[in-house]
This record gives sequence, C-alpha cells and structure tokens, in this order.
Amino acid sequence: MRCKVVALIKADNIDDALSTIQSSQKFTFDFNYLKAYCLYRQNRLDEALEALKIQENNPATMLLKSQILYRSGEMDACVEFYQKLQKSKIDSLEINFVAGLISAGRASEVQKTLDSLRVKATSSFELAYNTACSLAEMNKYTEAEQLLLTARRIGQETLTDDNFAEDDIEIELAPIAVQLAYVQQLLGNTQEAFGAYTDIIKRNLADESSFAVAVNNLVALKGPKDVNDSLKKLDRIKEKDMQNFQLARVLDLRLSPKQREAIYANRVLLLLHANKMDQARELVAALPDMFPDSVMPLLLQAAVLVRENKAGKAEELLGQFAEKLPDKSKIILLARAQVAAAANHPFIAAESLAKIPDIQHMPATVATLVALKERAGDIDGAAAVLDSAIKWWLNAMTEDNKLSVIMQEAASFKLRHGREEDASHLFEELVKTHGSIEALVGLVTTSAHVDVDKAESYEKRLKPLPGLNGVDVDSLEKTSGAKHVESASYFEVNEAHGEGKNKDKAKKKRKRKPRYPKGFDPANPGPPPDPERWLPKRERSSYRPRRKDKRAAQVRGSQGAVVREKHDAGAAGASSNSTSSQATSSKGAAQNVAQSSKGSSKSSRKKSRN
Repeated sequence: MRCKVVALIKADNIDDALSTIQSSQKFTFDFNYLKAYCLYRQNRLDEALEALKIQENNPATMLLKSQILYRSGEMDACVEFYQKLQKSKIDSLEINFVAGLISAGRASEVQKTLDSLRVKATSSFELAYNTACSLAEMNKYTEAEQLLLTARRIGQETLTDDNFAEDDIEIELAPIAVQLAYVQQLLGNTQEAFGAYTDIIKRNLADESSFAVAVNNLVALKGPKDVNDSLKKLDRIKEKDMQNFQLARVLDLRLSPKQREAIYANRVLLLLHANKMDQARELVAALPDMFPDSVMPLLLQAAVLVRENKAGKAEELLGQFAEKLPDKSKIILLARAQVAAAANHPFIAAESLAKIPDIQHMPATVATLVALKERAGDIDGAAAVLDSAIKWWLNAMTEDNKLSVIMQEAASFKLRHGREEDASHLFEELVKTHGSIEALVGLVTTSAHVDVDKAESYEKRLKPLPGLNGVDVDSLEKTSGAKHVESASYFEVNEAHGEGKNKDKAKKKRKRKPRYPKGFDPANPGPPPDPERWLPKRERSSYRPRRKDKRAAQVRGSQGAVVREKHDAGAAGASSNSTSSQATSSKGAAQNVAQSSKGSSKSSRKKSRN
C-alpha cells in the first residue's frame, strides 16, 4: 500500500493517493508523513501541519514543515527550520535556504549563509538564480543582471548534457528569462524588458508561474496604455470557464501571496482605467477573504470610491481602518492624506499626516503639513509644525542633520506672514551656528523692521559690492530717480550687435539681375495683367451669364412619339441594369476564385474582374 501511495504521488494523482491512505487505516504503517505531503500538494496547509505534529522531528519531516511554512508565508519560521537542517546532509538544501531568506526580507544574509555552507553561488543554475534575486532585493541590479546571465549559461550547459530537448530547456530556464527582464526593467531598459516579456508570452514556452509573472510585469510596464489588450492578457492566466476573474488553481498553488496580490491589484486598476466599475467592485469585494492580512484590498476599495467621485466615503473608510489596525495605520493614513489633498480637504489631509509620529520631523512631511495648513488658513498651526521640527532636529544626533534647512524655511515662512521678530531670532541663530550668507542677508532684512541698530551692526559683515565705492548715497536719495526701462542695457547691446551683423551682411550681399520671361521687354511691359485672372469666371466683374433658349422647352410632334421615346428609354435602362448586374456577378466570381487560389497572378485577376 505504501508503494502504491508513493507511485500515485509520483504520477501526480494526489486525490487517489489521499483516498488510498484513508482506506488503509487498518494497516499499522504510519501514513501521516505521506498524508501531510498530499495535503501540502493540495494547498491544505493547516491540515498538513496538523498531520505532522505527531511525527518525530527527523530531517525529512523538518524539510516538509519548512516547505509548508514557506508556502503559507511564515518565512521566519521557515528559515529557522532551514538553519536547523544545515548540519544534515540534504541535497540542494542551500537553494531552498536562500529562497527562504529572500522571502523573509533577509537578502543581506544570503552571502554569509553561502560562506558558512561553503558553497559558491555558481555551483548550480538554480542557486545562481536565487542569489541573483537576493542582489536585486538589495538594489544591486547590475550585479544581479550579470549573475542571471551566468545562471542562464550554466543552465543551458547542464540541461544540454542531460539530453533535454530545446523546448524543455527553454521551459526550465523560463524563470531566469523572466527575472532578467524584470532586472532590465528596474535598470530603466524598458524597451528590452518589453521585448523579453512579449517574446515569452508569444512563444508560450514557460511554466505556469513564470508565464503569469511575465504577463503581470508586462501589464505593469504598459500602465494605462491599451487597457483592453492588458485585460485580455490577464484573462489567459485565470481559471477556465469562470465568468469572474480568478487565478488558475495551479497558480494559486505555485505563486506566493505577494505575487497573487499584485496580479489581482493590477486587474482592479485596469478595470478602473477601462471604466468597468461593476467588475471592479465585484473583484474588490472578494479580495479581503483572499488576503486577510493585507491592506491592499482596503486601498483598492478606497480607489474605487475615489473613481466614483466619493472621496468623502473613501476618507471615512480609511480613517476607520486606521484606528482598527494600528500596526498597519501608516500606509492607510498616508493614503487618506493623499485622497483628502486631491479632493481639496486640507484639514483632513493634515490631520492624517499628523497621526504618523515617526515622519513628523522629515523635511518633506514638514513642507507638506505647512502647505496644507496654509491652504486651510491655519497659520498658527503651520508655525507650530515648523517649531516642533526645529526642536526635534536640535536634539537629534544624526550625521545628516536638517536643522539649517528647517530653520531657513521657518524664518522665511514667518517673515512672509509678518512675524519679523521671530524670523530675526531664527536668522540670528543660523548666523551664529552655521555662518550662512543667506541667513545673514535675511537677518539684516528682518532686523531693519525691528531693530535698526542690530541691522546696521550685522550689515557691516556683508562683503562690499564692487563698483559702489564712488556712489554718493545721500545725493542719490535726493534725486527724483531714474525711470526704469526693463532690460534696456540688454536691448542696447543686442541692437548694437545686430547693427554690426547687418553691416557685415550688407557688405557680403551681391545684387543679382532680375530674370524676366522669354520675349519680355522691361522697357515696354505693355498693359498690366488682369487682377481678376485667378478668380473663377462666375466671380469676375466682367462675367455675363448666357441667356436661356425659351424655344427648347416647346414640345413638338405627337404625344405618342413622346410615349415611345420614354418606353425606349425605360428599356435601355432595364438593359443597362441587367448588364451592370452581370458585371457585378462576374466580379464577385472573380474575387471568389482569387481567394480560393492564392497562386493566381495579379494580371489574370484584373482580367477576370474586367
């Protein structure tokens, strides 16, 4: 029975294997490990872990547990099992170990792990591929590209030695091709990435998961361009015979939750761009059950509301969930602030940003909050934001200190809103601590409104401007003042320069004799041409319409002769109609023949049509 179960598993008949295990309860053999593996293959992950609880922690059981945890998204627990298995001699353990580290967000530990295992990244094309993925996670895209090219070369050599067919080699190396296109996309080589994705999809020589990733990345690369084509491409990876969009079952098993979530999110965004609101609402309603631990369904729901011009409802929805999910409130509050700012609700936008404590001191946040509060008319609130940021940076022990930037902007803000004394204190502090020329100029300008003596004392620190020593300021103030001519000197210089150029051109220019028509005497040109010669005859002043001949309307001869002429004319018309219908039918026959025999020449087709 054990042999039968293993054979069914090897043949991918998982349902039959499970039913065989259930019918073998009378045997004393422990089928729990095989049962857990079958449940894992069916993506019944909780039941699989439950079946393994009574199993002893041998290497095989621990390896299966780590794979179950990897698929369920519990990456840290998965990595712990791999760390325990390092001493056991399991083939290709390092490949799964590196994959687990990358999925757990610990890509920086990959090289250290390989060193401890005494394994080179290029020992196999699978390990080279996984290591390249870790480099991409660390934004080392050029190094990742080089390692992916090496992985592809090693894979081609290895699989060729194993006598794989060309199509099978391409299918095996499809993940490398897709990842290489992704890295090129991140490097900004969009044309190369676009071509690679298109080629993979067109040739359809890839495993299901690689094909799905290529489709998703191509859709993301195209963006809102050609939305209908993108929706058709996504339809190729959905479950067949399903009216609503749902990923194929094999993709549910093979893709990570993050990958599946990205595909569904892109589908919703495309539906919004295509203005298919009913389908978008229906799909968004199903996403919370698929991804219960993610905020993406909530953000997409808010996007649908914004698209329906219901920004107020979107703000309310995001605010409620920000309170329910405090550990995930940051991205929700940022989205709420974005929606409110776009809808011209500055109070709500500023309130949302103010609820995120760890970004309050950042220059971008400070600038945004000040702008929002200014728009809302809350000048005191904007000043308080600047004062709070200055206080934080005064106590901050960081190398990249932004205190001077914040103080400069705060002083300019207060000067702009008539708070010269506060601005003067800030500029004075900047001059003492940083010695900034801009701050010194600001200090002199603001102190002139508050304390003239201080302004004069600081004004002496400014460097004298060259060319002003001979100017008598007192006599200059007594004059009525010169009239301001905008850019006068500039225009004078340009005019002078232009005159010089014109003189040069005049010197170089050579007179040419005019060319006349043949036989034309310029001394005796004759009468001038008619100025109306270009007008139609009917519009010329000299035009006289012809008189109609009244006698043409008189009918002569007997009435019967007229009837006979009409009858003859009708017969002629009938015969012409029959001729034209014959011509039409013969033409149609010629077209049919031409379509059925593609080898006929163009001249023969023309003759048959004639």
